[in-house]
Amino acid sequence: MGAGKASGPKADPLRLKHCLGGADTAALPRPAILFFRLRAQSRGFFNDRDKGTGPQARRTSRPGERTPGAPASQDFRRKRGPSAALSRRPPLGTRLWAVRAPTPHHAPVDCLAARCLRRMFNGGMATTSAEIELPDVEPAAFLALLRFLYSDEVQIGPETVMTTLYTAKKYAVPALEAHCVEFLTKHLRADNAFMLLTQARLFDEPQLASLCLDTIDKSTMDAISAEGFTDIDIDTLCAVLERDTLSIRESRLFGAVVRWAEAECQRQQLPVTFGNKQKVLGKALSLIRFPLMTIEEFAAGPAQSGILSDREVVNLFLHFTVNPKPRVEYTDRPRCCLRGKECCINRFQQVESRWGYSGTSDRIRFTVNRRISIVGFGLYGSIHGPTDYQVNIQIIEYEKKQTLGQNDTGFSCDGTANTFRVMFKEPIEILPNVCYTACATLKGPDSHYGTKGLKKVVHETPAASKTVFLFFSSPGNNNGTSIEDGQIPEIIFYT
Repeated sequence: MGAGKASGPKADPLRLKHCLGGADTAALPRPAILFFRLRAQSRGFFNDRDKGTGPQARRTSRPGERTPGAPASQDFRRKRGPSAALSRRPPLGTRLWAVRAPTPHHAPVDCLAARCLRRMFNGGMATTSAEIELPDVEPAAFLALLRFLYSDEVQIGPETVMTTLYTAKKYAVPALEAHCVEFLTKHLRADNAFMLLTQARLFDEPQLASLCLDTIDKSTMDAISAEGFTDIDIDTLCAVLERDTLSIRESRLFGAVVRWAEAECQRQQLPVTFGNKQKVLGKALSLIRFPLMTIEEFAAGPAQSGILSDREVVNLFLHFTVNPKPRVEYTDRPRCCLRGKECCINRFQQVESRWGYSGTSDRIRFTVNRRISIVGFGLYGSIHGPTDYQVNIQIIEYEKKQTLGQNDTGFSCDGTANTFRVMFKEPIEILPNVCYTACATLKGPDSHYGTKGLKKVVHETPAASKTVFLFFSSPGNNNGTSIEDGQIPEIIFYT
């Protein structure tokens, strides 16, 4: 390609051409980009004329000017400023990088700054060819690299940062890499988190990848709604689906995964059929937590998607409707976008025996002094040895009579007086000084129950922050549960 006119994005591969002094640089068209100019800093890079030994060598130097081969001052840029290194015409002793538009470079500066360039010209990787093809480097990114090497000036933007990061890594310029990562971190948002996550994994930038995942955790719905979500690779998709910290309902997550599968079929030039969507999803399908859905969500979405086999659909319907539940291949571990340590309070001081169930719900009202997220209850189990219970748990906002969260599930007990965890499918936000009703409807044999109940329970963390629960009896028939005794001894929460 040499020093021809700048071409568009579909131009021939990028080529590097050595202009070793004798080239007619005056005949080059003026490029659309700046030339970087510095005098030669060491001997041995250029031909005889540049070394001062050929017939056209300059025999004298102007006052204050270094002769070719003399060491460059390390504070050259500081004394004369970055503009001193810029010129519209390449001087003698430069090499021309043809970056679709001709871009001269000064070998000593580049070689001192970038190990890869030093090997390209002087080490075991040195080439004798007049042209070196660089087919995978974008002109703007390569210009940013040269500008940084010559003047420490960083010029990156949204359109060039990824290609500049790639170029900085390719030519081993870690300082420029750090600037690119810092730029990406500052501009990270939910709508570009998946695109940046893919690039961070590709370029092995674990810190940036971690920040992207944190952003996806906090704004999962916004992130999966962005265009970049359907462009990610299968490994990135699986890495996200494995997380326990996504803040989204599983039914919506499944819908997004189906969109990704349709896009992947098109990328692989496959017909968008049920079978091909299942094929391209592969191991990602097993990471969807179907048991976290309600039976209505499952029936309206996955059961009709054609992606699951008939046997899988039947087993999951049985999982939703019968006890004991059949084994399914999909985990029911909740996704919880909560940080910090799990907390638990118990409102009873003593445990007694024989609490019966006839289909009536056990209820207790409560308020709390700070914002928390409740993830489950601790319930008492059977007095008759190991037993399975079927249970529905709910949290209702008392004044509005609005159900904020519920779960139809079951638990197994071992016959002891211990409590047994029953979890909601997702965290339920509890606001300070608002009255809520905790509700549990159990089906099973007589159980243990709590007595000597506390009206006020204070939970203190090591950071000395207090979470204060106040309990109140709920009006109506609550299967006998009250402040003093009954079921629902424990509330499990995060602050």
